[in-house]
Amino acid sequence: MTDLPKRVEIHEEGPREGFQIEAGPIGTSEKVRFCEALAGTGLHDVQCVSFVDPRRVPGMADAVEVAQTIRQRPDVEYTAIALNLRGYERAIQTPLHITGHLQMSASNTFSIRNTNKDNAETLVEQRRQLAFFRDRGIAVESAIVMTAFGCNFEGAIAPETVRDCVGSLLAVADEFGIELDRVRLADTVGWASPASIQRVVGLVRETWPDLRLALHLHDTRGTGLANALMGLQMGIDSFDSSCAGLGGCPFAGHKGAAGNICTEDLVFMCEEMGIETGIDLDALIDCARMAEDIVGHPLPGKVMHGGSLSKYRQGAHA
Repeated sequence: MTDLPKRVEIHEEGPREGFQIEAGPIGTSEKVRFCEALAGTGLHDVQCVSFVDPRRVPGMADAVEVAQTIRQRPDVEYTAIALNLRGYERAIQTPLHITGHLQMSASNTFSIRNTNKDNAETLVEQRRQLAFFRDRGIAVESAIVMTAFGCNFEGAIAPETVRDCVGSLLAVADEFGIELDRVRLADTVGWASPASIQRVVGLVRETWPDLRLALHLHDTRGTGLANALMGLQMGIDSFDSSCAGLGGCPFAGHKGAAGNICTEDLVFMCEEMGIETGIDLDALIDCARMAEDIVGHPLPGKVMHGGSLSKYRQGAHA
């Protein structure tokens, strides 16, 4: 069944997703310049940094400085992530738009590698975080289930396991009287195929028909856009992506771990299908080329090199 949305929301994660994994140091001013350029493309959500232990993720050691330096536009939310209360304490001291979210992994082993907590400990931590958010008036908007389509440590993940994780997070939210805006299903380490997207999304939808779902897809094995297309055909209207295909998960257990699906490639595909994004593709291509210049090595985006079709269409009608 095809149920294409008329418009999609794209949550840009390139600055955080990309600069967290780069081997060489990226200057703070370059990070700020990139965030500001992305905000000028029509994107309404730019994830700038993560507040994590700099000993584990050295690329985010200057997160506070980046957050304080960005010149913010009023029509853009400049966001961040944190994995624990210590990170959130740092985050709320900055001018970034900080909201709460719930998280767990369908893989217990990945959870330990990512946060030093197993799934049972993670749920305890989630309750502590919800109390923190409540006491500080921080809205809780979403939840995410990581490794929802497979894990490099545990192998295949059963759709029923993902469904149970979603149920656990919804139950914790319900304890605090919170109605989540959406639940993200994350292909954290790039195992997903269109068939597994269909199976997992289908089972979660079958259980909670009115629950809004989003997809967080990585392109480790080249199926990222195909997986996004399957999501679109199932009515998914919210995606995380990374300009130029920046990034990768430092705890994936795979040296070939790739970043999120490429933002400009996703925008191009959606627009060609008649799905609105509200994003200036040519401006986004300029950002992708900027990203490649900043990191100093080739990045995997396709449209950044092939260009948009706008000038060719204009030429054909000249």
